[in-house]
Amino acid sequence: MRVGLVFAHAGPTRHADGPAVGTHEHIARVAAELAGRGHDVRVYERRADPALPEIVELDGYRVERVPVGPPRPTPTAELVGYVAEFGRWLADRWAGEWTPDVVHGHYWIGGLAAAHAVRETDIPVVQTFHSLGVEQLRHLGQGYDGPGERIPLERALTRVVDIAVAQCNDEVDELTRMGVQRTSVAMVPAGVDITRFHPDGEAAPRERRARILSVGGLSPGHGQEDLIRAMRLVGDAELVIAGGPPPEQLATHAEARRLRELAERTGVADQVKLVGAVPHEQMPTWYRSADVVACTAHYSSAGRVSLEAMACGVPVVGYAMGGIADAVVDEVTGRLVPPGDVRTLGVTLRRLLADNAGRFAYGHAAVDRVRCSYTWERTASALERLYERVVGRRKPVEA
Repeated sequence: MRVGLVFAHAGPTRHADGPAVGTHEHIARVAAELAGRGHDVRVYERRADPALPEIVELDGYRVERVPVGPPRPTPTAELVGYVAEFGRWLADRWAGEWTPDVVHGHYWIGGLAAAHAVRETDIPVVQTFHSLGVEQLRHLGQGYDGPGERIPLERALTRVVDIAVAQCNDEVDELTRMGVQRTSVAMVPAGVDITRFHPDGEAAPRERRARILSVGGLSPGHGQEDLIRAMRLVGDAELVIAGGPPPEQLATHAEARRLRELAERTGVADQVKLVGAVPHEQMPTWYRSADVVACTAHYSSAGRVSLEAMACGVPVVGYAMGGIADAVVDEVTGRLVPPGDVRTLGVTLRRLLADNAGRFAYGHAAVDRVRCSYTWERTASALERLYERVVGRRKPVEA
């Protein structure tokens, strides 16, 4: 099949100096896996830097940078105005010698551009939102900063695509509440790179006391405040928070200062350590250094951190929501606690840190679960079957 993947931001080549992360990694790994299965894959990302070449070959697939919008990194709210232009560029491109059999939009902006491009054709569109504005608004409240038109445009997009791909069961439920027929929703979880994230290898230096690791950007939506408050109930352990700005900028970072002040007021300042941004290629060593990884983000459809930790053989204590609730099997690979319940979070962390045998068993089960259910090969295989299904629907029946 000829597969077009559309991402209106910078895509797989954004992190040319290191591995792609998050949605960028998702697209890069899916594209490479599909290409390895013999498909002709092309990724379309917005050209945010005019110094970069228009076309590049990566891991068996092609990336084409679309020259629309400002030649610089651009906020999503500003990109909305370039959706139609992006779609017209794709339509013109696909009217030539290479026309996709199926188009897969990523994130809502990419989906809108893809749908615009194929509206006068019979090319099917598959859509992965990666996050839904209505869910972010519900879970982040005042912390939600998406453009006002996002939610109605996402609803409109669900009505024109052939299949909406959800990454977790919560997202399946949300899409059906938005009016999407359940038969038009497919659940395809994100994967994890098990060649990079695995139990064997070096671990980052640590103190003798137990280590709880939290990974994510420094913002109220990542739940570090809950963890700091929970540390009062944990006892003698350290909380390491990896993420945010580079280490040298932590002293002037507003959220980092707020979290440190909270730790002081809570009486756990000597137990909380902010290390700043960690290069993604170094993250396996940090996961391996932890006794427990805490996942307290208020919203996460993919559950990336929980999957990476589990792949490294580390039990996860996380909020029972989104991708975390799907990835973590309670009392098998870790523990799930009610979102926002700081007391239960603290008690659960304390009990698990005191249970060496339990952590060992959870860690082994976590590795098995990831290798069986959350590899990129498995993700690509599920998408391949989905593409075949929608392409088969659109093909005319021969007499």
